[in-house]
Amino acid sequence: MSEQAEIQFGREICGDLDSAESREWLVTNGIGGYASGTVAGSQTRRYHGLLVAALKPPVDRTQLVSAVDEIVHYAGMDYSLATHRWASGAVEPKGFLLVEDFHLEGTTPVWSYALTDALLEKRIWMRQGENTTYIQYTLVRGSSVLELDLKALVNYRDFHSLTRAGDWRMKIEPVEHGITVQAFDGATLFYLKTDSGTCEPRHEWYLGCYFGEETARGLEDREDRLFAALFRAKLQAGTSVTLVAAMEANALLDGETAAAERANREMKLFTAWQEKNEALAAEAPSWLWQLILAADQFIVKRSLSEEPDGRSIIAGYHWFGDWGRDTMIALPGLTLATGRTEVAKQILLAYSRYVDGGMLPNNFPDAGGKPEYNTVDAALWYFEAIRQYFAATQDSATLQKLFPVLAGMIDAHVKGTRYSIHVDPADGLLFAGGPGVQLTWMDAKIGDWVVTPRTGKPVEINALWINALETIAQFARLFGKPGEGYEILAAKATKSFQKFWNAERGCCYDVIGVPGMGNDGALRPNQIFAVSLLGNLLTQEQQKSVVDVCARQLLTSHGLRSLAPGEPGYAGHYGGSPSDRDAAYHQGTAWGWLLGPFALAHFRVYKDREAALRFLEPLGRQIYASGLGTLNEIFDGDAPFTPRGCIAQAWTVAELVRAWQRLAREQ
Repeated sequence: MSEQAEIQFGREICGDLDSAESREWLVTNGIGGYASGTVAGSQTRRYHGLLVAALKPPVDRTQLVSAVDEIVHYAGMDYSLATHRWASGAVEPKGFLLVEDFHLEGTTPVWSYALTDALLEKRIWMRQGENTTYIQYTLVRGSSVLELDLKALVNYRDFHSLTRAGDWRMKIEPVEHGITVQAFDGATLFYLKTDSGTCEPRHEWYLGCYFGEETARGLEDREDRLFAALFRAKLQAGTSVTLVAAMEANALLDGETAAAERANREMKLFTAWQEKNEALAAEAPSWLWQLILAADQFIVKRSLSEEPDGRSIIAGYHWFGDWGRDTMIALPGLTLATGRTEVAKQILLAYSRYVDGGMLPNNFPDAGGKPEYNTVDAALWYFEAIRQYFAATQDSATLQKLFPVLAGMIDAHVKGTRYSIHVDPADGLLFAGGPGVQLTWMDAKIGDWVVTPRTGKPVEINALWINALETIAQFARLFGKPGEGYEILAAKATKSFQKFWNAERGCCYDVIGVPGMGNDGALRPNQIFAVSLLGNLLTQEQQKSVVDVCARQLLTSHGLRSLAPGEPGYAGHYGGSPSDRDAAYHQGTAWGWLLGPFALAHFRVYKDREAALRFLEPLGRQIYASGLGTLNEIFDGDAPFTPRGCIAQAWTVAELVRAWQRLAREQ
């Protein structure tokens, strides 16, 4: 614990509104719910809120509690601690000016407000496995009694939407310790309670709250919120009051016990990693310790009748759900590298229930319902996740359960499945795609326009395909099952992989066999997997050339560009309207998760452990910017590589942790 990163800011950041708003905190509950906001205390996104509950875990996320406005009465003075931006352009109140210190305790955000000689601390966290948020206030010092008024602002909306008050009247009723809120007939009840003090029900709409980040994203940027209750409490030095926002009628009100639960859980996460990596702990950079906690934020429960302990992975906060591709890419770094092999098993078994036509789901709809299967790579990453799981655990029993599923997936790809996904019998390589669809991770689409059409035989898909064939051949040998067919097809596809080599540019084509085009020579990072994955798809000279080309034209401080500068369509800045952003998403935007495979590929070629580790360091230090204690989804392709997209992305965190750990073990 002593090595954990100290994410802490004083007035130099907290007192500057732009700086404080650009840094966002996140706490989660392990079932898809979360709370999030900014260091300034303001909310700049529709996704910010104190209780965004997963009504059908881990989806159907609904904002129930938007904010709490605090007014302090102390020594004859009144202080408003909240910060709000309004549609009028006003910023009022300006509570950020009272923040003397902000820091993270584990993942818990803590604000210290200096009010003459009084120092008031505020903490926010969630209870694991419950849609319950705790907001605790502690008077650290003070020469007299401090009176605290807490105005609870509520909502009831899908977390992608915005609210207009109109004549909407919610049903607010007093209960012991607080109130219950029912937004409309049939809506899920939720509760606001306190462990001490008084509560007065209210019903007053606050109109015209403004979200600046939504303006920047070209989206609707204002909404209304309901002032539902006023809580009052008195504090003396050394005492606390806790406000609890919950869906559970009997939620624990004891803030000290709930805080201890959270702290103990986070200590166990550190312990699990240390026990697995005792020899590495001493040299682990401080940011790695924080990412051990960040890794846990993405792991959520997804129960099935056949797998009641099933788990999945949220691809990113705030707006992503659990995606098959992202889950399998992130699984090794979030679970195996952190010593949580049982969680890895639960995820692998849960997803085996969703295999259909040899494919894994691309994503699960936010409101529940049937999953969508428009992905070619999720199934192939599933093989790699299982390979790494077995390498870490030697769990033959689980592998035996999964082997028939894997065999069926290979058969489906050979015979052909959705979206023209099939093995070309002429060369053993995998073809995928068709007009109007995008099946790889480069999946942006604007209307009928597929921004990065990759129909044909993409380079990373075939690296993964060969990897899957070699993996199942290894498993077949282990269990004494027929595997010669897998070996023959793997050898054929490996030999054919040389078709990807573009001798003129000294690197790989991104896609070959493109209908009506031939080979796509755009310089993209997907070829790095031909080096970072196990196997020998390229000669040593070719591997070195791929790494060198990627290093010189795609590498940034925070990831690999999705397209090289100078290529047609390159976009070095990600921003603007939804269509502007989608057009830039895979056209030069840098992706943090690709830095892990790059560092591993660089080490494979150059055998320089320290050089490979140095590539990871700048991205690790991003825990102090944007998403605090975690890592963003994407970054601008042009310097200074500003963080963009989701403030917390599973595969960015996972691949940095996995790559550092693998490299640190090398001598």
